[in-house]
Amino acid sequence: MALYILIAAVIIIICLTVSKFSSKIGVPVLLAFIFLGMLFGCDGIFKIQFDNFSFAETICSTSLIFIMFYGGFGTNWKKAKKVAAKSVLLSTLGVVLTAGITGLFCCFVLKFDLLESMLIGAVISSTDAASVFSILRSKRLNLKHNTASLLEVES
Repeated sequence: MALYILIAAVIIIICLTVSKFSSKIGVPVLLAFIFLGMLFGCDGIFKIQFDNFSFAETICSTSLIFIMFYGGFGTNWKKAKKVAAKSVLLSTLGVVLTAGITGLFCCFVLKFDLLESMLIGAVISSTDAASVFSILRSKRLNLKHNTASLLEVES
């Protein structure tokens, strides 16, 4: 177990280092994280096997907590209150419509069972909050009409 924690700590330190240098070298940080995942994965150079599912779930849940806190602490709440209703509507309708359309596509075009199709749609439909926060904050986009706040709250 201690080896798993050490490996996770090394990966997190590498990710933090890569995120600091990614803007300087012009590589999107999400692309760098995908590369690191491939590098450390079971088919990569380090051949880390992911057979301990409970530990992997713990690491993923902890990472998700950090992502959500990062987004929450960095959000300008004065601007977010103005767009809260629109954001909730956008996130709910967006996820439901994307899940439904994807599920129907998988069912009728790819010939999966209806329940499997809807499961695929549900998995694909959610917004990746980490990527939205990363793009909005790293590029400092000057979006009009509180669009940046709308996207942050929606994510």
